[in-house]
Amino acid sequence: MKNIYLLFLGSLLLNISCSTDLDEVPPNIASSDSLTDFEGVLNAAYYYQLGAVTPMAIMGDFRADNALMLESPYTEFDEYDPGLTAMEDQFFGPFYTALYRSILSANNVIENSEDPTQIGEAKFLRGLSYFKLVQAFGDVTVILTSPDIGDIPTFDLTRKPMTEVYNNVIVPDLQAAISALGVTNVNGRASKLAAQSLLGKVYVHMGNFASAEPHLAAAVNGAAAGGISLQANYADIFVTDLNSEIIFANQVSSSVEDEYGFSDFWSWFLGNDTKSPKPLDSRLISAFDASPGDLRRAINMDDVALNSPKYPQVGGPEHDWIEIRLADVILLYAETLNENGVPATTVLPLLDAIRERAGLDKLDPNTINTQALVRQAIYNERRLELAFEGHRWFDLVRTGTVETEMGETVNSNYYFFPIPISEILASDGVITQNPGY
Repeated sequence: MKNIYLLFLGSLLLNISCSTDLDEVPPNIASSDSLTDFEGVLNAAYYYQLGAVTPMAIMGDFRADNALMLESPYTEFDEYDPGLTAMEDQFFGPFYTALYRSILSANNVIENSEDPTQIGEAKFLRGLSYFKLVQAFGDVTVILTSPDIGDIPTFDLTRKPMTEVYNNVIVPDLQAAISALGVTNVNGRASKLAAQSLLGKVYVHMGNFASAEPHLAAAVNGAAAGGISLQANYADIFVTDLNSEIIFANQVSSSVEDEYGFSDFWSWFLGNDTKSPKPLDSRLISAFDASPGDLRRAINMDDVALNSPKYPQVGGPEHDWIEIRLADVILLYAETLNENGVPATTVLPLLDAIRERAGLDKLDPNTINTQALVRQAIYNERRLELAFEGHRWFDLVRTGTVETEMGETVNSNYYFFPIPISEILASDGVITQNPGY
């Protein structure tokens, strides 16, 4: 158990140091002069989310039919076999470590702070972290306390079933965050609206549309009161930080160096990483070909250079990674209503503002008039609206459309990503690998 001790001791020490040593911080991270009010520890929980951003983006788009890897062994992202373990050092290891460090910082705040807002934000971040972990890995280790050093060797590191993590950790944390937080997004920090939106999304990923509906309805209907609205121009969403459409984002700043030491998401999508200089997948080109006149096309892709110019490249890494924005929530709400049997005449108008912004006509409920047709229309809209925002692969998995959309047989073992081998070894095998790897 010595390795377990060292693993978690290292994470704890890093949590403490990064909560006090940030000289400059992005706007959504509050600075702190002292740990006594736990603002600095909460700061660390936000900070560690940055290390998960690029791995999540790569998993969401390069594993799916939006982007391609061109250099071995990175091509394993486009292959569904055990070889994906070769990507541990650059993607799965940093992702796993960053989220557990965020969780340990959040645990510290939840256990020790007397400030209800701090606790609410920490629960939101812990719920978000575990949601990302189960999306990527399925069953995961659950740690809900901030351990004393002497307690670390006794911790249960066995992976808990995904459904248990959803029901016993993620959902309760987000419910608590909803109760504790205000509606307004203050300097990019977690808000009630963000927690409502995320809980609705979580229920959708669980396939529980009945439970998802009230939370997504509250988020969509309460957006205006929280200062949230669709941007008039689609392109502006991705060039202006904390704009009106963003419900929650991880703030990225060149003045704060995160621990992810490789090429960042904006470089990957534009093809500036030599592993994939022309990342655009021809299947995304075909999807936009089927939507003539779509103004989102030029923002999402350059089908001559075969890349995506969606994110700014000039001026350093100043662009935020959007976790939740209003269009995503509206589309999830429309999907939820459709799955709950609401007629097309009610569901399809929810898409009107999104489509009109894209220069497209409204969808006709007299033509798209069955649950299956409405479902496919929403899936199509999500693909085009949210391209290169890290959603696509996880949408395919949750909707059961991996094989249909990828055009090949895919063993369901490879719907999840490999647990980092370093974590398995450090736990003396207590943490186990996913099947197939």
